[in-house]
Amino acid sequence: MVYANVEEANNAVISKIIAGSPFLLDVVPAKEVIDAFNHGKVLLHAGPPITYDKMIDPVQGACIGAAIFEGWADNEDDARALMESGEVKLIPCHHVDAVGPMGGITSANMPVFIVENKTDGNRAYCTMNEGIGAVLRFGANGPEVINRLRWMRDVLGPTLSEAMQMREPLNVNVLIAKAIAMGDEFHQRNIAASLAFLKEMSPSIVKLNINQKDKEDVIQFLADTDQFFLNIMMASAKSVMDGARQVQEGTIVTAMCRNGYEFGIRISGMGDQWFTGPVNTPKGLYFSGFSEDDASPDMGDSAITETFGVGGFAMIAAPAVTRFIGTGGFFDALHISEEMTEITTASNPNFPIPTWDFKGISIGIDARKVVETGILPVINTGIANKKAGLGQIGAGTVNPPMECFEKAVLAYAEKLGFEVGV
Repeated sequence: MVYANVEEANNAVISKIIAGSPFLLDVVPAKEVIDAFNHGKVLLHAGPPITYDKMIDPVQGACIGAAIFEGWADNEDDARALMESGEVKLIPCHHVDAVGPMGGITSANMPVFIVENKTDGNRAYCTMNEGIGAVLRFGANGPEVINRLRWMRDVLGPTLSEAMQMREPLNVNVLIAKAIAMGDEFHQRNIAASLAFLKEMSPSIVKLNINQKDKEDVIQFLADTDQFFLNIMMASAKSVMDGARQVQEGTIVTAMCRNGYEFGIRISGMGDQWFTGPVNTPKGLYFSGFSEDDASPDMGDSAITETFGVGGFAMIAAPAVTRFIGTGGFFDALHISEEMTEITTASNPNFPIPTWDFKGISIGIDARKVVETGILPVINTGIANKKAGLGQIGAGTVNPPMECFEKAVLAYAEKLGFEVGV
């Protein structure tokens, strides 16, 4: 379709975002739905394309853990040698309809959520949340981490899959609307949504004809994992934004992600092309004994939530989390959410925020507005230790580099036939 102007194209993208209808269908091994895994040794990673030598320590650590989990190596030294050899192909999650938290490392036998955007018929995938402590997404790769990944592969994934087949696909929009009214912003706070997911799944899980201890362990894990819904939210946002990407005109940001080295964005009018800049280090509050000197540069595909309109953009929805991420308090959160309206195009009436006088979440980051106003998107994020395996050391916010948006706007202007000065 040919649009009369950029505004008309952007409105078409917005219409698709609002109409997006993600449903959680199943949990299956990644290799069953992502064909790239069936062609040699392959790992997915968060962010725009990157080579192993440029990966920061936590992401390299996660690669090593995945190699051990897949049985490609017996120990860390052999796994590191394998990665350094170049034998393992590295692919951004976004290139295969997927997203991944923090390092985003995903391998063939890790179970992934399947979320389908029924409006546009496209699907997206994300690994399951491992919980807290020593976890692969922060670069940990010891026996505790590998054993948990195996349990998720052998017990958690199959149990949830079997339970999902006993019920209708889960309407994710309904859970988002419920949880945003209960104080979630879906990046740093997912407690309400995680409990709502447990409420939906428990009746089916308890009816399964499986080992009783497995049932108990699965329900206990879901009850203990406050951030479990984050990965469902990520896959859901990815499915909706990829549906919106079918409108291949305009300046709406359709993806934001980071790999610890570069921050990358995509805009609707430039399709699959990445526009990158140096990644920043989050600012926020640190756990006792840690400081900014210990912090890793920002990483992860979870900024797809902000692209969708939640996370930092819906800060006002989650007063309970504001001080945890160092924003100060309620009125600071209000200011951030209000400021984000300056760089977005519309609000989504499907997700009203009670603490914002029931105004809908802000959607449609316009790269032009970011450049014109100088206001950068605010992304809520966990702060990882810069050393692999030491885990989360705080929480805060981070901004993309302005050059991502400048590059995107210039490229689109050139596509439209304008002469752009160097």
